[in-house]
Amino acid sequence: MVEKKAFVTGHPIAHSRSPKIHGYWLNTYGIDGSYYAIDVAPADFPEFLSSLEANGYQGGNVTIPHKEVAFARVERRDEAAEMIGAVNMLWLDDGVLWGGNSDWIGFAGNLDEHAPGWERNAPAVVLGAGGASRAVIHALKVRGINDIRIVNRTLARAQELADRFGAGVSAHGAVGDLLGDAGLLINTTALGMHGDATLAADPACLPAHAIVADIVYVPLETPLLAAARARNLKTVDGLGMLLHQAVPGFERWFGKMPQVTPELRQMIVADILAK
Repeated sequence: MVEKKAFVTGHPIAHSRSPKIHGYWLNTYGIDGSYYAIDVAPADFPEFLSSLEANGYQGGNVTIPHKEVAFARVERRDEAAEMIGAVNMLWLDDGVLWGGNSDWIGFAGNLDEHAPGWERNAPAVVLGAGGASRAVIHALKVRGINDIRIVNRTLARAQELADRFGAGVSAHGAVGDLLGDAGLLINTTALGMHGDATLAADPACLPAHAIVADIVYVPLETPLLAAARARNLKTVDGLGMLLHQAVPGFERWFGKMPQVTPELRQMIVADILAK
C-alpha cells in the first residue's frame, strides 16, 4: 500500500497550522499518510503544480500568495472556486488537476458549530472586500441570506464584489447606519490581528440578537469580539473556520471524513498561546 501524501504550500509557510491539524487526524484515524508544509516561491509555483503527480501527491492546500495563480492554472474547478475566484484546495482525479475552495465551508461550519441557526439572522454586514470576504459572501448566499452589505474603505472594491455576487449584495464605503437591523456582523479584514487594538466596527449599534464573527484567530478574542461580548452578543472566533475548512481536503486525499473535535481545537489553541 503506497503512503498517501498531501501538503500545504505558500510563501512563507512555516507559520501554518495545517500540518498539525492534518497530522492529528492521520494519527487519530490510523491512516498511513503524510501532510507536508512546502514553501514555494511565486516564480516556482507553476512548476510545482505540474510536478504533483510525479512526486506522488494526492493533492494539497494552497495559501497566500498562490490562491489566484492556482485558480488560473488548474485544469478544472469546482463551483465554489468559480464563484469565489480563488483555489485553496487541489486534487488529482485520473491525472486531471482540480481546484476547489473550502474556505466558505470553513466559515459556514464554524458558525454551524458555535451559533446554530445563524443563517436566520439576516441582514449580514461584511467588513472587507478581499479574498476571505468572497468566501464569506458565497457561504452567506448558499445559506439563503439575501441582504448582504459589504463595507470597504475603497468603495470600488466592495462594488466589484456586489457586482460579482449579484442580487441582494450591496456595496458601502462606511458602516454608517447599516448595523441597526443587522443580525450578522462579520469581520474579514486584518484589523485586530496580532494585538492591533483597532476596532473593525462598533457593535454598540447592533440589535440584541446579533451574532458577531471574526475570521481573525490570532488573538482568539479580537477587539471586535471583546466589544461584542461586553454587550452580551453571541460571538464566534476565527479558529473554527481554519479547522472546518480542512475537512473536505482531508476526506478527498485520505478517504476519511474527519471530525472537528474539542481536543483538536484545544491542541491548536495551545499552539497559538505558546507562540
